[in-house]
Amino acid sequence: MSNFEIIEAGDGRIIKAWRKGVKFEEKAIDQLKNTARLPFIYKWMAAMPDTHWGMGSTVGTVLPTRDAVVPAAVGVDIGCGMMAVRTQFRREAFASLPEIRAAIEAAVPHGRTNNGGVGDVGAWGSDPPQGILYVWETELAREYEAIVTKHPGALAKNTLSQLGTLGTGNHFIELCADEEERVWIVLHSGSRGLGNKIGGYFTNVAKELCARWFIQLPDPDLAFLPRREPAFDDYLKAVTFAQRFAWRNREIMMENIKTALLPLAGEVTEAGEVIEEERIHCHHNYVAWESHFGENILVTRKGAVRARLGDLGIIPGSMGARTYIVRGLGSPDSFHTCSHGAGRAMGRREAMRQFTLADHAKATEGVECRKDASVLDETPGAYKDIEAVMAAQSDLVEPVYRLKQFVCVKGGDEKLSGVAGV
Repeated sequence: MSNFEIIEAGDGRIIKAWRKGVKFEEKAIDQLKNTARLPFIYKWMAAMPDTHWGMGSTVGTVLPTRDAVVPAAVGVDIGCGMMAVRTQFRREAFASLPEIRAAIEAAVPHGRTNNGGVGDVGAWGSDPPQGILYVWETELAREYEAIVTKHPGALAKNTLSQLGTLGTGNHFIELCADEEERVWIVLHSGSRGLGNKIGGYFTNVAKELCARWFIQLPDPDLAFLPRREPAFDDYLKAVTFAQRFAWRNREIMMENIKTALLPLAGEVTEAGEVIEEERIHCHHNYVAWESHFGENILVTRKGAVRARLGDLGIIPGSMGARTYIVRGLGSPDSFHTCSHGAGRAMGRREAMRQFTLADHAKATEGVECRKDASVLDETPGAYKDIEAVMAAQSDLVEPVYRLKQFVCVKGGDEKLSGVAGV
């Protein structure tokens, strides 16, 4: 039985929304309707239970399109996604949680200072590790150079220096325990400044083209690139590259985390390494060619995870809530998709006005994490209830593992800390 409800968007267009028991804000519904009326939407749009308003287009949304792509619907955190690794360790192997958090924070640059400029704590600086340099030069540099040679406006200044780094906002690294007390490493990050620059640049290209054609859009950020334009193929090449950068970014961080953790585990195997008993890795901000209802179309998932029959995915709650490892049920109505998390219940600045540091400390009790103002926008109360979100999509995925974090690393942003409660 399907859980979706129909939202009428006008002009005969609809949105299938998985929102039973969860709230969609009115401005998110308006944003969904505006997008659903675009003439190249294929069949219908799908809205996941974590749906909320977002820059460009609604987060938690699936946009199936024919012969066009909306760069702002992918957004600027291109390739953002998650990785989860089940290790050989049990929860009791990790005793000194402050020491463990410090080791992870030392191994992976995180956060943002100096407006991302010289001395930014969230980057490697002018002398990145040799391993980072090797990956960039052998796997990424040549393709990136070809992209920015043709499109200089897509050039970012912090490519190499941010490879293998976490970022800010809702990006995180966690140690979690499942129901059998097995330890998982879970991380969430994307393509950093490189993806931001590519996304912003091609959004502007799309806006310029739509203005040249006198196309009236309900929102300028819904500007699109039609397949007949060279910029369509150029964008898909660039966005695919940014997605690959994000994928490698997570892989590098995972290796550095494993290296940092091994000496601190209370038990060491004969192998002398962190053994991956299981690995799940998925994007949730991306675009890809897929086949649905017998046609090859572009599927843009902004804050949504592919959930074909048998696909494994990751759905986190918040700094103080469970993370779910799920198996896809292959729902055609959702274009084989599920939510990418609990979804924000309010904006970042609103969260920092509503919640105090005491609220945050209480909500993250038992979790070794930052309790300061720079992460107050990420406090658990700023998110929807993950249990309600999971119930709303019971026809899309089934839980495989339920994880609860005991260490959480987040990078704060100096620009937000000034509006925090006390």
